[in-house]
Amino acid sequence: MEYRRFGNDIIARFNRGEELTEQLQKIALAEHIRLASVEALGAVDDLTVGVYDLDEKAYRSNHFTGSYEITSLTGSITTMNGQYYAHLHLSAGDNQGHVIGGHLNQARISVTCEMFIHILDGQVDREKDPETGINLLKF
Repeated sequence: MEYRRFGNDIIARFNRGEELTEQLQKIALAEHIRLASVEALGAVDDLTVGVYDLDEKAYRSNHFTGSYEITSLTGSITTMNGQYYAHLHLSAGDNQGHVIGGHLNQARISVTCEMFIHILDGQVDREKDPETGINLLKF
């Protein structure tokens, strides 16, 4: 992974074999990011995404392997109990044009990933909502 910071923006390149969420966390901790928006594109070959089941208050994960292009990765960096917290969603297409997606748990880069991080001044924490079971923004 390599990255460069330009004021409140960071442009990063993740390399083949690196795990996307781990690399994002490394950048956020090194740069002391407490609040940011994230977007990316690239290619992955091993990913786990999920959908939240409100009735059971649990994520249902789906694991995929193969050649996938990231058609969209969007999300945020905030904090929970003052610690790093990323909330990312990823959509990826296969060689037939079928798209899968959901809440990103993990993704291994197969070729490259180009990520853009826009840092915001401030900090927004999260707390668990007892009604939904989700870690909601706390203002």
